[in-house]
Amino acid sequence: MSETGPDRAAAEELDPEEVARANLYGLVSRLFYGPADPNLLAEISRSGPEAGQENEGALAASWRGLQEACRSAYPAVVRQEHDSLFVGVGRAAVTPYLSSYAEPSGPDRYLVRLREQLAAWQLARRNNVFEVEDHISGVSDVMRCLIEGQHTLAEQRQFFETFVLPGAIPFYDAVQQSPSAGFYKPVAQFALSFFEVERAAFDMTDLD
Repeated sequence: MSETGPDRAAAEELDPEEVARANLYGLVSRLFYGPADPNLLAEISRSGPEAGQENEGALAASWRGLQEACRSAYPAVVRQEHDSLFVGVGRAAVTPYLSSYAEPSGPDRYLVRLREQLAAWQLARRNNVFEVEDHISGVSDVMRCLIEGQHTLAEQRQFFETFVLPGAIPFYDAVQQSPSAGFYKPVAQFALSFFEVERAAFDMTDLD
């Protein structure tokens, strides 16, 4: 899900580590927004590690797992799996809308607060995007926009801890536990590992 946000030229002024963070959020957004096409599968397969993935660890291991999944994936099968998992007929096997996980007893309240925060930052869905703002792709893309727009770490952390993490963690768990998931299990594991790195980094950052 694309959000209206900063000009891409602004991202060129970022430190390489921040560019890498923005790119990873963008990748997570793209992977869950729609089925990976042959170009995306090939690009991931041949890509080197982003900043922060060079050393051994959960993120590096999950990146290699994602690359292996992309190398052996058939686009038609990926599309069928994506639709079965996240679209479905009547009801998807796994909903990609985070309010269902973050506030199952009051998803509308979560969505109202999310929209108010996006409006305060002058972020909004593009006209050709129909998914609701709490889609995993949407909130991931907001994080990309915040980084590229050079919002403060305090603002990034507030959004991440309030609107991203509470729903994303159970969403990734649901994907990995779904009998319908094959390709999307390593996708979810990679995204989960990245978000865990982000959580740890925010926890270690002095924002006072």
